[in-house]
Amino acid sequence: MTLIKVIIPAYNEADSIPHVINDIPDIVDEIIVVNNNSSDNTEANAKKMGATVLTETRKGYGYACLKGMEYIATLKEKPEIVVFLDGDYSDYPEELTKIVAPITNNNADFVVGARVKHLREKGAMTLPQIFGNWLATTLMKLFFGANFTDLGPFRAIKYKKLLQLHMEDKTYGWTIEMQLKVLRQKLTYTEIPVNYRNRIGVSKVSGTVKGAVLAGFKILGWIFKYSVKR
Repeated sequence: MTLIKVIIPAYNEADSIPHVINDIPDIVDEIIVVNNNSSDNTEANAKKMGATVLTETRKGYGYACLKGMEYIATLKEKPEIVVFLDGDYSDYPEELTKIVAPITNNNADFVVGARVKHLREKGAMTLPQIFGNWLATTLMKLFFGANFTDLGPFRAIKYKKLLQLHMEDKTYGWTIEMQLKVLRQKLTYTEIPVNYRNRIGVSKVSGTVKGAVLAGFKILGWIFKYSVKR
């Protein structure tokens, strides 16, 4: 049986985190929720649902993901696959089985859940998000010949390949950094169309002007950094 662990960064997701954990398929060995300095009951609610809960006081999506990876590195038995999933219940956790399928079938090292328009609930993605995804993936295609259409947070990767990427971004650039490094290291990858709904609560990135602007600059920064390195 393939050993799979899920890392869920969570900042003030007390209302949504029980739903996310509840809907994750039983094929997952361990659910790791990284409480990213929440001021609500995110930690308590995640523990009630049986998740392993870590604490990362430094705010930032990348900080939370790295904390989850640090924990996995301490385990005696390492997973074969690591899945990253948001804690806001916008993705459908039960679709994890189709996200990991290309990896378990040895057809890919890395899989992104693509939030395609016909499977996306109205209003689930803001206009800045839609434009940002289009711009980033267009630039990746132009500079690197990539076939990505989305920077979706629901993603899976072989654990050994994840370590090989030497991830470093601490905040908004985590997803784009991963995809750029996958391209640079010539890992095999694919996208799987996934359903996407309106999140529970307010987004900390796309829900604020500051968050959207900072995320945009970070994403473009990574792309141009790697285009220059070429």
